Amino acid sequence: MIKEKKVKSSKFKTRSSKKNNDLKKEKGNIDLPFLFIIMSLLVIGIIMMFSASFAWAISEGKSGTYYAVEQIKNAVIGLVAMAILSKVDYHIFETRKIAYTIFLVALVLLILVLIIGDTINGAQRWIKIGITFQPSEIMKFAITIIFSLIIINNQKYLDKYKVTMLPVTLILGVVTILMLLQPHLSGTILMILIGFTVIFVGGVKTSHLVFTGLGAMALLIIVVIFKITVEGTDYFLARFQSWQDPFADAKGDTWQTAQSLIAIGSGGLFGLGLGESRQKFLYLPETKNDFVFSIVCEELGFIGAVTIILLFVFLVIRGIYIASKSKDKFGMLLCIGLVMQIAYQAFLNIAVVTNLVPNTGIGLPFFSHGGTSLIMLLAQMGIVLNISKQSSINQILPTDLSENK
Repeated sequence: MIKEKKVKSSKFKTRSSKKNNDLKKEKGNIDLPFLFIIMSLLVIGIIMMFSASFAWAISEGKSGTYYAVEQIKNAVIGLVAMAILSKVDYHIFETRKIAYTIFLVALVLLILVLIIGDTINGAQRWIKIGITFQPSEIMKFAITIIFSLIIINNQKYLDKYKVTMLPVTLILGVVTILMLLQPHLSGTILMILIGFTVIFVGGVKTSHLVFTGLGAMALLIIVVIFKITVEGTDYFLARFQSWQDPFADAKGDTWQTAQSLIAIGSGGLFGLGLGESRQKFLYLPETKNDFVFSIVCEELGFIGAVTIILLFVFLVIRGIYIASKSKDKFGMLLCIGLVMQIAYQAFLNIAVVTNLVPNTGIGLPFFSHGGTSLIMLLAQMGIVLNISKQSSINQILPTDLSENK
C-alpha cells in the first residue's frame, strides 16, 4: 500500500512538473537574435535613407532631414506596434472573424484606391485621408493570414482542389486584377509568391500548385495584352530596353537604370564613404525609395552591400528556424509567410537596382522611405517574435530528472 501511494505521488509530481513546464513555455522570452537582426537593419536603414535622401529633400524645398525624420516617426509607431503584437497571442489571427475581417478590409481598400486613390508617377496606389497609406501593404499581411487559415481548416482535404486550391485561386485572382489595375506589378508578384509559399509549405499537392501557377501566368499575360492594346507598346518596350541595355538611352528611358549601375560601380570594394555619394545629388531618381541600395553600394562599397545582404539572409534563416520550432502548424505557416515576404521583397529590390530583372518599382525592407511599409513590417515582426516566445526554442527541461523516473 505504501508503494502504491508513492507511485501515485510520483505520477502527480510528473504531471505537475509537466504543467509547470508548459506554463514556463507560454511565458518564454522572445527570440533575441531575431530581434537584434531587425533592429540592426532598421538602424542601418534609417541612416542610409537619410544619406540617400537629403539632397532630393533640399531640391524639393524641404529640410535635408525631412525624409529621415518622417522615417524615424514611422519607425517609432512600428516599434510600438511590434512591442504590442509580440505580447499578443498570435492565435488571435486564427479566429475566422478576425482573419476574414482583416482580409475584407484590405480588399475594400484595394477597391477604394482605384476610385479615390492618389496617382504618383502614373501609379494609383495610395489613399489619402488625413494620412497617406498604401493598401497593398495591408493585403500582403491579409494574404498570409487567410491562406494559413484555409490550410489549417482543411487539413484532411489538402488533396481536394475545390476545397483548398479553388478558394486560394479565386482570392489570388481577384487580388491580382485589383493590383494590376493600379498598376502595381511588383506588389502583384510579391503577393503571388507569398501565397504560393504558404500553401506549398502547408502541404497542398504540387500538381495543384502547378495548375494554379499556369492559370496565374495566363491571367498576367491577358492583362499585359490588354494594357498593350489600350496604351500601346511604348511603356513595355522602354522597360525591356532599359533592362536589356541600360546604356542604350542613358539620357532618356534608361537614365534611372544607368545611374543606378554607375552608383554601384563607383563604390568599389570599400565605398566612397558614408555621405560621400555623388549619384544622390539629383542624378539618380528615387534614392529614398526603390534605389536606396544603389547609394548603399556607392557609399559602403561591396563589403557594406554584402554585409546588409547577409543581415537579410540571417533574418530569413532565423525566421525559418523559429517557424520550424512553432508549437502548431498555424504559427509555422504564419511565420513562414511573414518572413518570406521580406526575403522576396529584398531579393526583388536588389535584383532591380543591379539590373538583374527589369525595373518593377519595389522598396527595400527597412531601408526605403514609406510609412505603411515600415509600420506593417515591424508590426508583422512583432507577430514572429510572439511565435518565437511560444515556440519550443523556449522549452525548459526539468532540473530534477529523477522526478520523471
